[in-house]
Amino acid sequence: MPRQVTTAQLPRSVRIGYGSGSVATGAFGTVPGLMLLPYLTDSLGIAAIVAGFIVFLPKAWDVVLNPIAGRISDRTIDPRGPRRPWLLRAGLTLSVSFALIFAAPEMGSRVAEAAWVVVAFLACATAYAFFQVPYVAMPAEMTSSYDERTRLMTWRVAILAFTIMLAGATAPVIRDAVGGRAGYRVMGVVMALIIAVGVVSAYVGTRRVPVGTVEAGPGSLRDQLRIVATARDFRHLLTTFVLQALATGCMLAGVAYLAEDVLDSTGAATVLFVCFVGPALLLTPVWSAVGGHVGKKAGYVASSLILAAGAALSVLAQVAPVWVVFAAVALVGVGYAGCQVFPMAMLPDAAAVDARRTGSNRAGVYTGVWTAGETLGLALGPGVFALVLAIGGYRSSTSGEADVAQPDSALTAIVLGFSLLPAALTLLSLWWLSRYSLDATEVDA
Repeated sequence: MPRQVTTAQLPRSVRIGYGSGSVATGAFGTVPGLMLLPYLTDSLGIAAIVAGFIVFLPKAWDVVLNPIAGRISDRTIDPRGPRRPWLLRAGLTLSVSFALIFAAPEMGSRVAEAAWVVVAFLACATAYAFFQVPYVAMPAEMTSSYDERTRLMTWRVAILAFTIMLAGATAPVIRDAVGGRAGYRVMGVVMALIIAVGVVSAYVGTRRVPVGTVEAGPGSLRDQLRIVATARDFRHLLTTFVLQALATGCMLAGVAYLAEDVLDSTGAATVLFVCFVGPALLLTPVWSAVGGHVGKKAGYVASSLILAAGAALSVLAQVAPVWVVFAAVALVGVGYAGCQVFPMAMLPDAAAVDARRTGSNRAGVYTGVWTAGETLGLALGPGVFALVLAIGGYRSSTSGEADVAQPDSALTAIVLGFSLLPAALTLLSLWWLSRYSLDATEVDA
């Protein structure tokens, strides 16, 4: 079993250093979900249903790859620690491959250009798996304190929220300022540089992280996955998180369409995104304090209900004043902040309890399965939203702008895919969350 830190608190420098890795995860997790589907449908002229498959395919590959990446990181032996080398190796590869996604040259063939995106996105997804899985595994080994993990996740989610807002708000602005496919290329390079900053900051910032030697659990990867699958609390927590990732993926994919086609304003995309993420910058510490008083599970339920309420209210987008839509999305953001803090703090609890019970460390496998589930949810989100668009009769174009007149059925599909569908998924997830049972008494035992 790995040696773990038992001090009540980690140094602030370690919290900030670890949290800075969310700059990379926030940019990668946000921009493709926000920009890739419009890039495919409105710049490359690819049909919505095909574009949805293109967005989903590389992420589906990650679902298979993430547990393997976790097992490899569990068995990595390096003077810098078992996880940190992967932050730098995979993180810089992630940065370069991200820029290539939006850099497809004009080949005179939609098939060839679509293939470029698929290959670049596959490379990007592979690198992300080997960065994200070791990164998420670290908190279970950095501290054995139930409350300290919440504090650690507070920094991580705050930085994540800032990055999501920065990347999500500026990516459309950069694209529109340059214009056309060149706008997407420039945007891709800028986001790649942001990812690189997060990667290097996390690697340097965790150089003094107090993590002991990892002793990987015995048996094959299949044996480890079988054991993890029997962890009841982890399984329920994961199902909750995956369904909410699916809901978030639908909303992210719908931002550009809601702004340009329903609200008839390209600038509204940035406002919507700030409304969605902005509250997290202010409320992440508040949700952390709430968790300290009522427990992580109760806080997670409350934040989920708020997120669902805001999403449901967004159904008024076609008839209500625009400020009502912005307010509804801000309410989503209030809930989203808690829906990031709590599960991220509960995951290392589940992994640490398993390690204490069995004497074997499976943190990498746990986080591999976790990130595979999160990736699946976020990948299915745009795919499901694209399916809703196709059912609604959405019309693609090659102009780089959403200037094609859309039928009323397509506008209705955009609104429903952005509002009621995510709300229903979030409420559905609470059935599994109600079955989660770990609390401070058992984790700190």
